[in-house]
Amino acid sequence: MKFNKYILIAVVALGIIGTTQAQHKKQHNFEFFYNEINRDTLSKNLMMLASNEFEGRKTGEIGQKKAAAFLVKQYQNYKISAPKKAKNHLQTVPASFMDKGYGPVLKESENVVAYIKGSEYPDETLVISAHYDHMGFQNGQIFYGADDNASGTAGVLEIARLFKEAAKKGLGPKRSILFLHFTGEEFGLYGSKYYVENPLYPLEKTIADLNIDMIGRRSDAYLETGNYIYLVGSDRLSKELHEVSENANNQYAQLTLDYKYNVIGEPEQIYFRSDHYNFVKKGIPAIFYYNGSHEDYHKSTDTADKIDYDLLKKRVQLIFATAWELANRKERITLNPQS
Repeated sequence: MKFNKYILIAVVALGIIGTTQAQHKKQHNFEFFYNEINRDTLSKNLMMLASNEFEGRKTGEIGQKKAAAFLVKQYQNYKISAPKKAKNHLQTVPASFMDKGYGPVLKESENVVAYIKGSEYPDETLVISAHYDHMGFQNGQIFYGADDNASGTAGVLEIARLFKEAAKKGLGPKRSILFLHFTGEEFGLYGSKYYVENPLYPLEKTIADLNIDMIGRRSDAYLETGNYIYLVGSDRLSKELHEVSENANNQYAQLTLDYKYNVIGEPEQIYFRSDHYNFVKKGIPAIFYYNGSHEDYHKSTDTADKIDYDLLKKRVQLIFATAWELANRKERITLNPQS
C-alpha cells in the first residue's frame, strides 16, 4: 500500500517534537529538584551534628549513638524506608570486628542506612555514603568534626530528601539508592569494611559509590579564590563514571574539578584513606568528594561556624546531579576493560 510522503513527514515531525518535549520535561523536572537543595537545611543538620550534644561522635560512645538516633529520625521524617535487613535503619558493627589488638578499644557501633527502591531497575543499587563518626573527647576538649564529616553527612541527608521528594512525584529513581552513613571511619574505615563484607544488597549489582568526606571548607590552595572540589577515583575503575561526573559539572554545577589527589603515586595517598576504598577493593567504581585538608583538620577547632555553606551547597548540587544521572540513565555504567 502506498503511503503519502507528506503524511510520513508529518508523523516523523510529530515524533521528533514529542521526543524533544519529553526531554525538556525530564530536564525541567531534574532542575527543579537540583535547585531545591537547601542551604538552610544543610546548615541546620550540620550544626546539629557538630554540636556539644553529640560530643564529637566517637565510635561506640554516647555521642555517636545520639548522632545515629538523629539520622534515623531525619529519615523517618523524610519517610525514607530502612532496608529489610537493617532494623530501625541500623546495621550493627560488632566491637570484635573493630578489634585490631592495638590502638583504641572501640565499643559496638552502628552504620545508619536508608533506601529508596528503584522504579525500573530495582535490583541495581547506587550507594551514596559518608562517615558520621569523629574523634570524640581528647584532653578535655570536644573534637566537633564539622567538616570531618558532619559536612558529608548533611550532604547525604539533603540528597536523600530530594530524591524522596522526586519519587513522591513519580520521578524515579529508576535504580535503587542506598544512603549509607558509616561509623568507625576515623579508626580504620571499619563501618564501610563491615558493610562490604556484610552487604544489604548484592555487591555485583551495586553500580557505584559516591562517597563524601569533608566538603565544607577550603584547602590552603583555594583559600582566596575558586569554587572547587577535589575528585578522587572517578576514572580508576570506570571511565564512564568519570564522564558522567564531568558532564554533570559542565552542565550544572560548574565547579573547578581538581584531580590532584587522583594521580597515581600521589604522596598523601588520599585514594586509600576514605570509605569508598572498601568498595573499590570489591571492584565497585567510586568517586571520593573532598575539599582537602586545612588548619583545623583533626583538631577541636573544626567547628560549624567555619563552614562555607554556599560552597557546601554547590558541592552537594554536583553530587546530586551525578547521582541523578547514574540512577536514571538507561544503562548502568560499565567498568574499564581489564588490561
